[in-house]
Amino acid sequence: MRDFLKLSATDLAAALAAGTYTSEQVTQGFLDRIATFDERVNAFVTVDAEGALSVARAVDADRAKGVELPRFAGVPIAIKDNIVIRGMETTCSSRILKGWRPPYDATVIEKIKAERMPILGHTNMDEFAMGSSTEHSCYGPTRNPWDLDRIPGGSSGGSAAAVAAFFTPWALGTDTGGSIRQPASVNGIVGAKPTYGYVSRYGAVAMASSLDQIGPFARTVADAAALEALIGGKDPLDSTSLPDPIPDYAVELGKGIENMKIGNLLPTFDEAAFEPGVLDAYKSTLEQLSAAGAEVIDIKMRYFDYALPAYYLIMPAEVSSNLARFDGIRYGIRVVPESGPVTSETVMASTRGAGFGDEVKRRIILGTHVLSAGYFDAYYGSAQKVRTLVLQDYSEAFAKVDALVSPTSPTVAFPLGARLEDPMSMYAADIATIPPNLAGLPAVSIPIGLSQNLPVGFQITTPQRADALMYRVAAAVENQIGVNIAENCPAVEWEEK
Repeated sequence: MRDFLKLSATDLAAALAAGTYTSEQVTQGFLDRIATFDERVNAFVTVDAEGALSVARAVDADRAKGVELPRFAGVPIAIKDNIVIRGMETTCSSRILKGWRPPYDATVIEKIKAERMPILGHTNMDEFAMGSSTEHSCYGPTRNPWDLDRIPGGSSGGSAAAVAAFFTPWALGTDTGGSIRQPASVNGIVGAKPTYGYVSRYGAVAMASSLDQIGPFARTVADAAALEALIGGKDPLDSTSLPDPIPDYAVELGKGIENMKIGNLLPTFDEAAFEPGVLDAYKSTLEQLSAAGAEVIDIKMRYFDYALPAYYLIMPAEVSSNLARFDGIRYGIRVVPESGPVTSETVMASTRGAGFGDEVKRRIILGTHVLSAGYFDAYYGSAQKVRTLVLQDYSEAFAKVDALVSPTSPTVAFPLGARLEDPMSMYAADIATIPPNLAGLPAVSIPIGLSQNLPVGFQITTPQRADALMYRVAAAVENQIGVNIAENCPAVEWEEK
């Protein structure tokens, strides 16, 4: 494998600026690797070789002329298939949106284009971001580069697998209940969910608007922090966007965690839900935190037991509302019934029946039910009360500690197909990642070791607007471990035919 494919985005940017490589050379290298190996992984649903190389060549030409360029100009990136790119087919990995080419860019895409980063293409995902394994896609499942018979996590599994397989130095995903952090965990990379509102959601096809957040995948904490800083900031097109200026995360990364109080959330959960190898890696990391000068304090949250069921009432309710627009009338595919009258109602029913997959239908039905007149207060209203209690839990915890930690996922990557017939076991993969979404908090997963030769993730959560602190703690853990887990991925050894 060519050396520059293994570089972090930060190191790659420095090498491009120094003239060690050209952007065209680097971009073509990633495109060649995708062309050679993505048939194994199925990480990409669209590859825009022409567009990416056009940007790369323009960057090289300006660099040769001495034009001042943005820091990451010429560094390629991959984008999840629910973040719209003008003129590039955007389907959310659903049949119902096949052929749709957006007439506009998402705000984060505008910022990436302003940085002059070649966009390699759109990555595979669970349909409309509904899933924890990237098996619910009209393009077929994505496979984990660590073990091609296992899931890459979800719903942003394509982006995570693309980074882990060295198809791209970094990527964007979306996180509604763990859809960045859980795939980051099982792929041995870094994945972060920013504070809700720090990164504009304009142009991210909505699943659950009060929970969704765009965030970065990378192989290092420094890269993830840099990408969040690049895409973050106030956006007048997003009414939930926060006015805060994005801090310089890089300044925080080397400060360490000496005398910091770190809350261990493991007492909150039933340890039997976690695989022994995950617990071993996690407890070893707690010892590393203590060795770095932090005080580790056990924290037991009172209401976290209710977070998972509350999430699976709030999220489907918002799904039911957001996906009502996909009706076969305005855009996307249109399916006319084969028999009977052709009316707007029958076209809508035929289109949604043919266009949506089973998991999307399941969540729409559940959400519509909990929003119905006879059940709204009992289900949706009660779930929102639980959300307030989860916020209260966090408020009380952060009065005692600076940051909270837990395993990201209770297991390593499980085999493809193992949980498709049991949705409840699939949902349980998110027990540790859902609470930060309910509270709008920043949270990051970083790799800490291996179990069964598969990666284990470590989740760090900090108060709202404390993303800089989150990256500071993550960098300290990364430094203590002293091993780049991502570089141990078997994908490094894949040989070209």
